[in-house]
Amino acid sequence: LEQASSAWARDRCLQWDALESKLPNFLDKLMDCPCTLAQARADSGRFHTDYTCDIERGSVCTYHPGSVHCVRSVQASPSDGSGQQCCYDSVGDLVLTWDSVGGSTPDRAHDWGAPPYRTPPRIPGYSHWLYDVTSFFYCCLWSDLCHLYLNRRPSSGCRNYRPPRAAAVLGSLHFRTFDGLRYTFSGRGEYDLVRSPHRALSVQVRAERVKLENGTLVRATRLASVAMRENSSDVIEVRLQGEHLQVLRNKSILPFSEQSWMDLQGEALQAAPSPQNVTVMFSSGAAVELRLDEGTMTSTVLLPAEFSNKTRGLLGQMNSNPSDDLVTPAGNVASSANATLEEIFTIASEWNISKASSLFTYDSRYLLDSYFLPPSHDSAFVPAFSLPEKPDDPLVADMLSVCLGEGAQLCKHDTLITRSLAGGNATLRALRSHRALMEALEPVASCGWLPAPRNGKKNGTRYLQGSTLSFTCNGGYVLYGSTERTCEEKRAWSGLQTHCVTGELSNMKMVKMSLYCAKER
Repeated sequence: LEQASSAWARDRCLQWDALESKLPNFLDKLMDCPCTLAQARADSGRFHTDYTCDIERGSVCTYHPGSVHCVRSVQASPSDGSGQQCCYDSVGDLVLTWDSVGGSTPDRAHDWGAPPYRTPPRIPGYSHWLYDVTSFFYCCLWSDLCHLYLNRRPSSGCRNYRPPRAAAVLGSLHFRTFDGLRYTFSGRGEYDLVRSPHRALSVQVRAERVKLENGTLVRATRLASVAMRENSSDVIEVRLQGEHLQVLRNKSILPFSEQSWMDLQGEALQAAPSPQNVTVMFSSGAAVELRLDEGTMTSTVLLPAEFSNKTRGLLGQMNSNPSDDLVTPAGNVASSANATLEEIFTIASEWNISKASSLFTYDSRYLLDSYFLPPSHDSAFVPAFSLPEKPDDPLVADMLSVCLGEGAQLCKHDTLITRSLAGGNATLRALRSHRALMEALEPVASCGWLPAPRNGKKNGTRYLQGSTLSFTCNGGYVLYGSTERTCEEKRAWSGLQTHCVTGELSNMKMVKMSLYCAKER
């Protein structure tokens, strides 16, 4: 019976392989994988966790042995509905099918399907199961023809991967632009965080005054709501609601009592019941992450490289030049090195939105009176630009023990302004989280996969800058070329291609080399 089952599976695998040979190639339509696990987990606009291989759930990777975490592309390829998959080992390196049966295997059919969703390979779930999952069972789990499957589903590598750029606003409105400029703008009103004609992307923020536990309003603001849209997508708004974040789609509240993922018009959305974290992923690969900590919301925006030189707003112009990030809507650039806090406040306040462009929901008398009817920027509100550290303040001693290292000054500012050590500490955590994100998204150079020589072995499966691979030959063979090759900064391997040849071929090569050298002399 077992032999009959294996024969049946082999037959089905061979039928699938024959069908694949007649279908169009989809591999060259896919984006490359992130080079490292850190990049893959940070690039939330383009990749999401593959729950069949999740490091947060114990890395039970049945279909990818040797991997500890896999991600899949959020969006299907527009041209053919295919999807990318990328798997990583315990040291965070990309696992390739040329080195391991547990390597990354792209999909002819994206698991979530693709517009118009009605015909294979674009039918959600079914097409993926038909083209990519059952074939894996036939070829790899139930027969010995896995090499056929891996030949049709080879890993993409990461040579052409470019990580997104990230920017953030956190605490009492401390900004980190895409190009790394740091400034504080504690205005009250509604403003353009990011605006781009490319993909018609718009991300707007609403800032409200900070209220102490005793009800006192202080001279500082925090994020109260973030609204966003890209092209003709649904409008998503994420706003503070008590101890959690509330999500609205086209001005209607979305419940998250039963599901954490929603595939909407023009974007996908991930959250959890009584959400503290919400991520919105647009079809361009842009993402907006919202995180709530101690009643303070942090907003992080990630944009793919295609948005370079195409952004405006409080998060600056994404062009690798921080000196022009402090700019007005009219295009007047101020020197961030020389601008005073008051001047920065005046410049940033000009990014208040027009009423016609507002994406926000005004579904209460408070919102109507506070934001819809008045001007978008409250010119009567002036924040506290600096606060003294008074020795007799009982909060100062504890503050100095908590607010240490990078970000200490902002931690102190927010502690004093909110009269809350927890609030200042939340700002410090948000800063450290943003720094970790920036480190994870650092570009990594890849030289691409190198094969083991025929009749020899390769030691190493890391193909990133600085990595060295070594080669040996089996008994009876002589090594020609380089015994070691290193991935250099120019994204090329050092040395010469490695070959393992027999003694007879070795002698022939030596004769040819001698004749060549004599001719050169």
